[in-house]
Amino acid sequence: MESKKEVIYNRVSPEVHRKLKYIAQYEGRTVNGQTLYLIQKCIREFEKEHGPITEDDLK
Repeated sequence: MESKKEVIYNRVSPEVHRKLKYIAQYEGRTVNGQTLYLIQKCIREFEKEHGPITEDDLK
């Protein structure tokens, strides 16, 4: 059973999109997969510096 997914829309310039697509293809990901990877990387780095984000923090 797949868990529910939230949708995030981002507007980027054509140049940023082309470069992101290039990097994603280089790393064997889709643009969506690369975007998710980068978001998760950002979260890991934030939590490494500031500690885990808990469910209480998200309320």
